[in-house]
Order: sequence, then structure tokens, then C-alpha cells
Amino acid sequence: MKQINHYIDSLFGYQDELLEEVLASIEEKGMPSISVSSSSGKLLTMLVSISGSKNVLEIGALGGYSGICLARGFGAEGKLTSLELEDQYAELARGNLEKAGFGGQVSYLTGPALDSLEKLAGENRRFDFFFIDADKGNYENYLERCIEVAEPGALIAADNVLARGSVADPEIPAKHNTEIMKKFNEAVSKHPRLESILLPVGDGLTVSRVKE
Repeated sequence: MKQINHYIDSLFGYQDELLEEVLASIEEKGMPSISVSSSSGKLLTMLVSISGSKNVLEIGALGGYSGICLARGFGAEGKLTSLELEDQYAELARGNLEKAGFGGQVSYLTGPALDSLEKLAGENRRFDFFFIDADKGNYENYLERCIEVAEPGALIAADNVLARGSVADPEIPAKHNTEIMKKFNEAVSKHPRLESILLPVGDGLTVSRVKE
């Protein structure tokens, strides 16, 4: 899997100067280096663009890498709402989105994401694209809350669903989130409200369409 992803990234995951600066800013702040892969970021941009999504919700901002990739998909007309537990992460992400030219199109809600999702639902907010990349133990909860605030036909993408390949290959040592991701993938595949596929890009990305 590592060799395959290296090959994909070498051909399709071109890293531009701005995204390199984002990664550098994350490292400088001593934050974990867990941004999406370059090819996964490109895929997010393409999915948002192809779907025509203009109201995007992100769960897990970190330093803004995925936020920039999502915003590049909707261009000048879309809006990004980003949920982030840590204030310092949200501030770094906000600064990086401003540098990328999307400062006026992104808003951040800090604190537990489930609380923020409940608030958004109470405000009758609706979104047409979701990206889940936060604490793995809550992935199924996030999925259900996203469906609650989804427009018909909305797309939901979730990262790290292969757990470094350990969900599928018994020869790869299990990770702390292996069983969690197995359970999540099974739930996604059988969910009555979703049409889904798992793509082996980066650390694995499920892409689901909310049925109308």
C-alpha cells in the first residue's frame, strides 16, 4: 500500500508552494503531521468541484491543509464551515486560509464537534459536502450528524478509513484505530441512507452520497 501511494503521489499529488507552507507552519507549531496526503487533497478538490458543492462542512481543521483543498473546489462562490476542537489549530487554519485567499469564505466553530453539529442542526443549517477527519472513535456519530444536516444528494467523505492498510491485510500490525475503522467501514457500506465506495488513496477515503 505504501508503494502504491508513493506512486500515486509522485504522479498526481503535486504539492504547490502554498500547501508546502501550510505543512511547514504545522510543523513549526509542534502540531501533529496528520494532514491529508497530497493526492487525497487533490481528490477532495475534484470532488467538491465536480459535485458543484458550495456549502461545505469540515470536521477537523488542524492547520488548514484540507480546508484549502476543499475551498479550491468551490472557488469564489462557496463557503466552508470548519469544526475544530483546539483553538490554536483553528487560528492557524484561519491564517492559512486567509493566505490562500479564502479568509472571507470560511468560519470556525471550536469545541467538541458533536456539540457544534447539534448547534448547526438547531439553526437548520444545511450542507452539500462533508469531510470527516477528526477523532476516529466518533466517526460513526459524526456520520449520523452529517446526514441530519445534509442536503439531498450531498457527498460525505471520511479519511483514514484503511488505518494504514490494517483493516484489510492481517499481516499488517493492527493500529489503535483498526477495529474502529473496520466497524465504521461496515456501517457506511450498509447504511440505508447512503450510496458509498471506499477509495484506496492516501490512508483510504470513503465517499458517500446521501440518497434523495
